Amino acid sequence: MTHMITPQPGIMDIALYQGGASHVAGHDNALKLSSNENPFGPSPAALKAYEAAGRELHRYPSSDHAGLRTAIADVYALDPARIVCGAGSDEIISFLCQAYAGPNTEVVHTEHGFAMYRISALAAGATPVEVKERERVTDVDAILAACNDKTRLVFMANPNNPTGTMIGPADIARLADGLPPQALLVLDGAYAEYVEGYDGGAALVDQRENVVMTRTFSKIYGLGGLRIGWGYGPAHVIDVLGRMRGPFNLSSSALAAAEAAVRDVSYVDHCRAENARWRAWMADALAEIGVPSDVSMANFILARFASQTEAEACDIHLQSQGLIVRRVAGYKLPTCLRITVGDESGCRRVVHAVRQFKEG
Repeated sequence: MTHMITPQPGIMDIALYQGGASHVAGHDNALKLSSNENPFGPSPAALKAYEAAGRELHRYPSSDHAGLRTAIADVYALDPARIVCGAGSDEIISFLCQAYAGPNTEVVHTEHGFAMYRISALAAGATPVEVKERERVTDVDAILAACNDKTRLVFMANPNNPTGTMIGPADIARLADGLPPQALLVLDGAYAEYVEGYDGGAALVDQRENVVMTRTFSKIYGLGGLRIGWGYGPAHVIDVLGRMRGPFNLSSSALAAAEAAVRDVSYVDHCRAENARWRAWMADALAEIGVPSDVSMANFILARFASQTEAEACDIHLQSQGLIVRRVAGYKLPTCLRITVGDESGCRRVVHAVRQFKEG
């Protein structure tokens, strides 16, 4: 008998997520610059806390994440009661779609936005709505024009991935104020810590009932392998997400490492400064050899080439030199390569290899 077992509508429309490559043939120690990871790794304090937590692996972790929420609140001057923690900010994004979207609703995101917005919307049975950007920058007017009575969520990364561009607080506030009354604005702040003095939208969350901020420990904190993220929002939203969250969705090791990492402010300051220094150097050096990029506020640059053929040929050359970057045709940027900002050696190696390629 033929089975009639089928998934919920929308799920089979999801294309499998492709992460940044980690290996290249012929190079045992290739330099991975494809996933926007911190080249310096996690804080020594985080590593120490992680190792110590290993002695308690037979114990269940905290179910209320009080220690981590308190640490985040202390460092960022937030209300700990309005923080929710998840397995990466991906899980917070998924919770939001499950809670607020669904069949016959729409989830808005920009054309070059993070792939998980579309994936999580489809998984919840909602219809993803893609909005054009203006020269790789979020267009507030276009987003507002795309909203209607079916809109439930608007996702916007600021700085954006993979473009590295961002918009200012006045534009974000105008977007929040212009949304229909049933819609939430979700500010994805995965790269917020790389922007000096930027709060990721926290102040806007405190001023309104329709804005949520998501953050991650995978980028500047160097803890991508542990999968830790968090969200900050109005009490009514955090209450809903807390009801959906599994009681032990974060391991004790992850909680301990994240708490130590967020409190090591000087290490984060060091990583931010080094990233800004070598991001500017690499962008300028590549521009001088005919590879421009927009001003990036994140820990990568989006290098632009004359054609998709040239971009792919440059990627192949980089691979031959043991350098792994990210093609972004899947983000509708086929003429570009996204290059993570590494340490000094990594940045110099990339520029040298691209120069070799351009000089042919």
